[in-house]
Amino acid sequence: MKRLMALVVVFVSFGMVSAQTELSLWYHGAGNQVERDILVGIIDDFNASQSDWQVVLEEFPQQAYNESIVAAALSGTLPDIIDVDGPVMPNWAWSGYMQPLNLSEASLEGFLPGAIGMWDGEVYSVGLWDAAVAMFARRSVLEANNIRIPSLEEPWSFEEFDAALETLQATGEFDYALDLGMAWTGEWYPYAFSPLLQSFGGDLIDRSSYATAEGFLNGEEAVAFGNWWQSLFDRGLVPGTSQDGADRDTGFIDGKYALQWNGNWAALAALEAFGDELLFLPAPDFGNGSTIGAASWQFGVSANSEHADGANAFIEFALQDKYLAAFTEGIGLIPATASAAAMTENYSEGGPLEVFFELSEAQALIRPPTPGYVVMALVFEKALADIANGADVQDTLDAAVDEINADIENNSGYGF
Repeated sequence: MKRLMALVVVFVSFGMVSAQTELSLWYHGAGNQVERDILVGIIDDFNASQSDWQVVLEEFPQQAYNESIVAAALSGTLPDIIDVDGPVMPNWAWSGYMQPLNLSEASLEGFLPGAIGMWDGEVYSVGLWDAAVAMFARRSVLEANNIRIPSLEEPWSFEEFDAALETLQATGEFDYALDLGMAWTGEWYPYAFSPLLQSFGGDLIDRSSYATAEGFLNGEEAVAFGNWWQSLFDRGLVPGTSQDGADRDTGFIDGKYALQWNGNWAALAALEAFGDELLFLPAPDFGNGSTIGAASWQFGVSANSEHADGANAFIEFALQDKYLAAFTEGIGLIPATASAAAMTENYSEGGPLEVFFELSEAQALIRPPTPGYVVMALVFEKALADIANGADVQDTLDAAVDEINADIENNSGYGF
């Protein structure tokens, strides 16, 4: 009798496994072990929580991920669940790679705006975290040089910030007053630097129509930004485009840079090095308010998934606060909800990284949510690098506008 019961249990168990329909998930972070372990834990929990679906993970290096998605879309082999960088999502949705999500109304309550990917009035993607940039500084360095410590309510003005850079460089104690992260390329440029342009009063595009960059990327305010940007390199206040990647990673901690423009993902290492002396300061106000970037990697469902209900079920399962908190504790990213932040050591009230959640709430502006962004980002990156290397500011920005506008025209306005 016991043997018969055992056979029945085995049969039922095998029946449950075989009944699960496989869902493919593509992930951009191959090699990031901590992030991967957290994601695998969510997948394992989901697979064990129900008998209908089994998520199977496939990993890609970040540098090759977007190209892999485009190739899969062309060949009709997209996975069920797509990992997508927030600003890229509108292009993939417009291109027919993705479909709107079908989540319960309550599942996105309390989420930071930057963690929700909207296109054409619908939610296409959602992130388990967001990211924010701040000015890393040491209290003792600012106080020793009589530099005011800014606050979210009263950030540095243009004049204050520029004078602070000159003062810090003149001490002779640092290789450079400020590390902008010029060793990083690609998405770092529009994510980290276009908010500075926006604070001057310019932008990558006219956000009221998304039809032109004329007057926004090459107008008076944008040229003022470009001239100041170029002056940072001319005055030797920041490393140039040939900055060594290792210096970017550890230069602030090693004392080579007085200030560093960096993201919350780098905060834990700096916090370990400097403890309570470390400050995370808001972006300066260059005349039109303080602005930082928003939107990080998010999950969505491919347009050709035959199991969209299962893919949506997994995404909604992953939005639990305990998983948002796990990513925060593991890699320092901003939890997407205040309730998840309260579960963490660093982002809870009074925590050393709580300021990043506040910065994200108060200052974050997503990169232009248009399918044309993917071209815009590349054009902007090249223009800023050229200006840093001495190119004429007005001519370079005019050429950038022409290239962006030509792309918009060639794509019939991207549906706007």
